[in-house]
Amino acid sequence: MKKIILFVFVSLVFANGYSQEKGKFRAGLDFGYVPANGGGGMLISLEPKYNIADNMNVGLRLGVAGVVRDLTTTNDTEFNAKLAGIGSYIGTYDYYFHKSRSTFAPYVGGGVGYYTLSNVKVSDFDNNESFNPSASGVFGGLIRGGFEWAGFRMGLEYNFLPKSDIENTNGMKVGTAKNAYLGIHVGFFVGGGKWGR
Repeated sequence: MKKIILFVFVSLVFANGYSQEKGKFRAGLDFGYVPANGGGGMLISLEPKYNIADNMNVGLRLGVAGVVRDLTTTNDTEFNAKLAGIGSYIGTYDYYFHKSRSTFAPYVGGGVGYYTLSNVKVSDFDNNESFNPSASGVFGGLIRGGFEWAGFRMGLEYNFLPKSDIENTNGMKVGTAKNAYLGIHVGFFVGGGKWGR
C-alpha cells in the first residue's frame, strides 16, 4: 500500500510540471509541526492558488493546527492546557525568486484573515480547577518563507494572533493565553503550469 501511495504522489508531482505560469491555478497540501512550551502540535493546510504572474500568486489557505502547551496566569501559577485546535481562513500572497526554467524556487509570503479558536481545557496543577479562554475567533496574519522544488514544498510560517483572556468558571480573568504560533511544514502542490522564461 505504501508503494502505491508513493507512486501516485510522484506521478502527480511530475505529471503536473513544476509550477508556475501566469493565469494558471494550482493547489497545495501541507503537513507540519508546531513547537510549544510544555508540548507541541500538528498542522495541516489546503491552499488553492491563482498565479497572477510567473513569480507571484494569491490564494486562500484553509488550515487547522492542534497544540498542547503550558500556560501561566497573572500570579505566575503554571497550568497545563489542551488546545483542541485553531482553524484559519487566510488570504495569501507569495513571491518566488527563481531562475529561468529552474525547478527550485525560494519564496516569501504573507496573508491576513480569520482564525477560530476552539475550546481550551485548562487544569490547575495544584487545585485541579478548570479554566477557559474568552475568545472564540480573532483576526490575524502570517508571514512565511521557504522553497519549492519539483512539486515539493517546505517552509516556516509564523501566525500572528492576539492573546485571549483565561477566565475561571466564575468568569474572573486569571491570565492570558498566547495564541500566536510558529509552524514548520512540508507538502506538495499540483497544477500551476511551467515556470516562465
